[in-house]
Amino acid sequence: MASIISRTVNHLRHVNRSVIRSGLPNPPPPLADSLQNRHLPLLGQSLAIYQRCLFSTTPNTTAENQGNPEPKTSENANSGHSGNSGDSGEGNKSGESHESSNAGKSIRGGPVSWLSFLLLVATGAGIILYYDKEKRQHIEEIFKASKEVKQGPSVGKAAIGGPFNLINHDGKRVTEKDFLGNWTLMYFGFTHCPDICPDELVKLAAAVDKLEKDAGIEIVPLFISVDPERDTVEQVCEYVKEFHPKLIGLTGNPDEIRSVARAYRVYYMKTTEEDSDYLVDHSIVMYLMSPEMEFVKFFGKNNNVDSLAEGITKEIKQYKK
Repeated sequence: MASIISRTVNHLRHVNRSVIRSGLPNPPPPLADSLQNRHLPLLGQSLAIYQRCLFSTTPNTTAENQGNPEPKTSENANSGHSGNSGDSGEGNKSGESHESSNAGKSIRGGPVSWLSFLLLVATGAGIILYYDKEKRQHIEEIFKASKEVKQGPSVGKAAIGGPFNLINHDGKRVTEKDFLGNWTLMYFGFTHCPDICPDELVKLAAAVDKLEKDAGIEIVPLFISVDPERDTVEQVCEYVKEFHPKLIGLTGNPDEIRSVARAYRVYYMKTTEEDSDYLVDHSIVMYLMSPEMEFVKFFGKNNNVDSLAEGITKEIKQYKK
């Protein structure tokens, strides 16, 4: 009797391990211990109950794993005629089959499948292509609009220019009326400028000579100081002689300089100041004025001598038409 109960308990333990591996609900732990203290009839009843519980949970697992190793294990548990080695072999086979089926189920039921991954890649690629197309179209529209504006007719005139009353480098009072009848190229700067102003005035002087030589166009070059505190008449006179014999320098008191800078939309401001040594931050631009002293076009720092001369020639030819 004891040997039968012992073999039965060992067999149930193997069945319990197989059930745990297959994901089936665990049987109540007290069952194996109670079998050692009960008679054989009660053992048969308990085995029958255990069999019913096992069969009631097996179909769901077998349907998912495409195999049915558990019913064989349960039948072997009811027969009770196999040895310990046979039971162990059956338990190992059942465990292996459940492990392989569980591995297959984890692959099929994983969070990301190949189909969903391909759909994600296709969607991402579609979004990237769409926005790239929209970006190119937007850039083309901007380029087209800017091109149309450049080629279109001029509408009105910029509010640049106006009357002024300053002192030239010879000490004489001059106004904008003194420059009527001539094409004028104006530049705003200061004589203590370390690099930008000299570079721009050299470029201006070279363009004036090039225009006269290549196109027969005479331009009056004009320098207006934005540093009235240091740029006296004598200082401006010495400064303009270094660049071109026709260059005219103008200066004035702070109010007069402020008025002409406002009329021509020129920005200027003191930056670093140590005693009397300071710099002046200002607009770097040249203004082409018509013989009526009306604004025609401005030229920035990005122009070289050739582009400056070509731009002035083009504006003058269009003006004469």
